[in-house]
Amino acid sequence: MSTNPYAPPAAPVADIPQPAAPTVQPIYFPISVLKLAVLTTCTLGLYELYWFYMNWRLIREREGFKCNPALRSIFSVFFVYSLFARMREGGEKLGARAALLAGPLATGWILATIAARLPPPYWLITLINPVFLLPVQAYVNRVNQVAAPGHEPNARFSGWNWATVVIGTLFLMLAIVGSFVPEP
Repeated sequence: MSTNPYAPPAAPVADIPQPAAPTVQPIYFPISVLKLAVLTTCTLGLYELYWFYMNWRLIREREGFKCNPALRSIFSVFFVYSLFARMREGGEKLGARAALLAGPLATGWILATIAARLPPPYWLITLINPVFLLPVQAYVNRVNQVAAPGHEPNARFSGWNWATVVIGTLFLMLAIVGSFVPEP
């Protein structure tokens, strides 16, 4: 043993692990507005089912709200206003600056969704559906940033996302072309 008080320690020193950063989950489904628009359009609205499901699931887990997220997303025409209103209330509790216009956005989304039942080529009106979801998602992203700063914003397109975009775009193009081809 050395008597020099300034000598480095002779015993091995183990690194002390840093405490893990607190993981706070966002309160609503985080996704960038661009990614939501692209995936919703390229899947002819099928991605909306997933979007509704994920938001209802997070609400159920956080609030203990007794609901079936799968059924609420399948029958989203009946539950869209309820979801938007819950999002607005959640944002107001956190002090969100701008209010979410749940009624007009839900009405527009419902009308655009029902337009899918119109004959060709008028069913193409349903492609404006993302226009009514994008302000909601922008609001949700602001609320999530307040509730869980530094959370993963889900803005990058994964390999599965790109595959979905490519395949979905092919189907979308076929559907558009098929709407304008006269029947024999």
